[in-house]
Amino acid sequence: MSEENKAEKAGAAASVGTVGTIGAVTLGSSAATISGGLATAGSLIGGGMAAGVGVVAVAPLAVGGIVYGIFSLFDD
Repeated sequence: MSEENKAEKAGAAASVGTVGTIGAVTLGSSAATISGGLATAGSLIGGGMAAGVGVVAVAPLAVGGIVYGIFSLFDD
């Protein structure tokens, strides 16, 4: 298996893991809890709940990109 292929698989796995974690955290939560969490996430960039949706949506892509970059950086 090529080093590039390993980096791609690691990035994809990290993205899927992040999505799974976000899903597990919200499992069983009330609408008020989810809305509050999205509003808190949105406040990180100076917005509200709608901005929080964007922050939460970008998180798996960012984690996957970081893991891909780390694997590519330490490529033999």
